Amino acid sequence: MPTNRRTVLKQIGGASAVAALAGCIGVQQQGSGGSTQSGDNRSGSSGNTSGTGTTSGSAGPSGSAKVWYSLPKPEIPLRKSAIEAFNAQSEHTISGADISDMQKKTTSALPAGQGAKTFEWAHDWVGDYFQRGFVVDQSDKLDVSLDTFTSAAAGAVQFEGNVVGLPHSAETVTLIYNTDMVDEAPKTVADMVSAMKEHHDPSNGTYGLSYPFDPYYTSAWLQAFGGYYFDPEKDPMLGINRKKAVRGLEFALENFKPYMPTDPKYEPQAAAFAAGNAAFAFNGPWYLATLNEKGVNYEVTTLPKPEGGDPNPYTGITMWYFTKGMKKDNAATEAARRFIEWYVTNEDHIMKLAEEQGAIPVLSSLVGSDELPKQVKPFSQTVKQGTPMPTHPKMNKVWPTMKTALIKAFNGNASPKAALDQAAKTIHSNWE
Repeated sequence: MPTNRRTVLKQIGGASAVAALAGCIGVQQQGSGGSTQSGDNRSGSSGNTSGTGTTSGSAGPSGSAKVWYSLPKPEIPLRKSAIEAFNAQSEHTISGADISDMQKKTTSALPAGQGAKTFEWAHDWVGDYFQRGFVVDQSDKLDVSLDTFTSAAAGAVQFEGNVVGLPHSAETVTLIYNTDMVDEAPKTVADMVSAMKEHHDPSNGTYGLSYPFDPYYTSAWLQAFGGYYFDPEKDPMLGINRKKAVRGLEFALENFKPYMPTDPKYEPQAAAFAAGNAAFAFNGPWYLATLNEKGVNYEVTTLPKPEGGDPNPYTGITMWYFTKGMKKDNAATEAARRFIEWYVTNEDHIMKLAEEQGAIPVLSSLVGSDELPKQVKPFSQTVKQGTPMPTHPKMNKVWPTMKTALIKAFNGNASPKAALDQAAKTIHSNWE
């Protein structure tokens, strides 16, 4: 996934007040060597019914560990509250740090076994980071069964049978609309175009659409007509310049570009809708905290259907990775592992993420729950329409080159076919 998917959000809006979790997040006691079971079992051996989650207890000494994450400012208070809640009920101590460029930080620190014991990111780095030795298997150390999560989430955190992290939510990009401008969600792209035309008036600072034009966000359309970016099971593996993918890019440029701000980068695109100046936005659940903080009146809906195709966005699983530093079986590693197990299984916290930030739970006990907030349902439905990002190590060479190609095509510096042809040549060269 493009490295700026989350980090650029920090520039959109300031911190928002989020209720502290310390008083509302409970833990489910669990004996060592057991596993958290899927299903709605909230009692546990202690009889505590305030929420599920493995304990942080262990027979060994207490430890301290640092964790890294990269969040937009409105999401940071909830993260800090979660860490405080864990520390309050644990003999271990966790300290968190918000990282502006997670890829740069992890690729420089982790090879030397330095930095945080764990970091949070989407699952697309699983294969690449495992092969490079940045993350490690912890399957024989866990007190949480992968059956606790959806099959998609459980599969996302594994590579060649190695469990290199634990998942806590799913994500993708879907359609959001400003209810002060738009009365109802469009069912088709044609319906959406009609509404965008009505509200697009750049001379007065209003736009039909807010849409960061990068590979993750545009995947829904490049893959809508049978195209694909990368698939190790297909021949050729790289499909970005195949006819159906080119058609998808042409479709996106024809139907969406005319109604967007002229700068395709994330910041100006996201800012337009967050300021209440755009009718629609294509964005992910991480964007909702910003919209809530800004007071935008909005609804989340599924992606509109293009004529002759079906939107097929890339989807991600957000997870805590087990870094190289966790190979050392010491108190700090134990602290990090207990924090991760607690974080990903605590139903009260997972529900808070859903309510405050639109995060899609992957805990089997919460999937499909009637208690989930309304904005989660359309994101969840869009996830079902999509395709999980590839974890194959070669995929990491696709993202940056695709980003360059899309910007060229958007700015008119190359035709969609020419831009994607050049990108394919560059990617093949980088693979070699």
